[in-house]
Amino acid sequence: MTHIIINKIEQLGLEVSEKKAKQFLQFYEQLTEWNKVMNLTGITEFEEVVEKHFVDSLSIVKAIDIQKVETVIDVGTGAGFPGIPLKIMFPNLNIVLIDSLNKRIKFLNNVIDICQLSEINTFHGRAEEFAKNLKYREKFDLCVSRAVANLSTLSEYCLPFVKTDGMFIPYKSGEIEEELKASERAVSILGGKVRDVVRFNLPGTDIGRSFVVIDKKKQTPKKYPRKAGTPAKEPL
Repeated sequence: MTHIIINKIEQLGLEVSEKKAKQFLQFYEQLTEWNKVMNLTGITEFEEVVEKHFVDSLSIVKAIDIQKVETVIDVGTGAGFPGIPLKIMFPNLNIVLIDSLNKRIKFLNNVIDICQLSEINTFHGRAEEFAKNLKYREKFDLCVSRAVANLSTLSEYCLPFVKTDGMFIPYKSGEIEEELKASERAVSILGGKVRDVVRFNLPGTDIGRSFVVIDKKKQTPKKYPRKAGTPAKEPL
C-alpha cells in the first residue's frame, strides 16, 4: 500500500521516503478506525483518501515554496487536513492545529503519537478566541485552512494569526471568482492583499482546486476577529 502513496504524491513532484509513506499509512489506518465511532471523513476508501486528503493537502507546493516556511497554523483542521500531511512530508515545519471539537483533538493527538511527530501541537477552541491570545496572534509565517466557509469569514478567522509579511492560503474548490470579489473588502480591512490565485486539477483527476495566496501587508486591527459566531453570520 505504501507504493500507492509514494506514486500518488510523486505526481506533485515530491520525493517520498519509505518512512514517510509508512506514516501516511498509519494516519490512514487511524482515520478509518476512529471514523467508525465518530464522524471524521466521508471518504474512507484507501486510494480516495490518498488522493482527496493526502495529495490535496500537499498540493500547496504548487502555490508556494514551502521550504521557506517555518511556522504554520491550520485553522479548523478537522481530521488533520492539511496540517498532518504537511508535517509528515516536511518534518522541519513547526505546526499548530486548531479545532473547535475536543474529540477531534483527541484523535489528532493519537495520530501525532502513533506517527511519532514532533513540533506539532493541537489546541481545542474557536479561532475567534484563540486569535486574541497574544502568544499566537500574528506569530505565524503561514496560515492554511481547508475549512468550509466563505473567504470573507475565513479571512477574519485566519489573517489575525499571520505575521506581517506572512501568508494566508485557503484551500478552495475550482470556482472562486464570485467569492474572491465578495471578499476584497474583508481581506483589505484585515491587513491582507491577494497576490495570486493558483488553479489546477488534482493529479490524475478532474477535481478543480484553487489556492488564494494572500499576503499579510499590515497588522490586523485589534477588534478582529469579532466575537464567536459573528464572522460567519455577518461577513465583513
